Amino acid sequence: MKRYLIFGAIGPFVGGFLMLFAATVTSGYWTETNWSEIGKFLAAFVKTLQYSYLFGIVPALMIGAIDDILSHVKRIAPVARILIVGAIGFAASSLLYGSRGPDTGAVQFLLYGIVGMVPAMLSSWLAHRYADAPRPVHST
Repeated sequence: MKRYLIFGAIGPFVGGFLMLFAATVTSGYWTETNWSEIGKFLAAFVKTLQYSYLFGIVPALMIGAIDDILSHVKRIAPVARILIVGAIGFAASSLLYGSRGPDTGAVQFLLYGIVGMVPAMLSSWLAHRYADAPRPVHST
């Protein structure tokens, strides 16, 4: 249960921030950066945080379910599980968002892939660190 709480709390927060960042980069917002522009960006993030949770909770919990399934496979090490979950998050978000809009290309594919990969990997690492029960050591 802790795993799903971690994915549900961390995933939409980080994913919403990265989604807003990816959208502003592709729109050319960061061409002339100063502190007031960063303040506007953070204000927009705070104002849209409720929508990040509204639309991001289900995908985050789906990735959490995949991580939960992989955590029960004893042959998969935690690092491999984190990488697998990150790859699934990258593929899902880049396919959903990367081909949208007039500018489609490698930059958009990577930016929107990172939107899914980073929260998935961060949540999986935190779930491994705090939600997984320690495994007993067996002598051979």
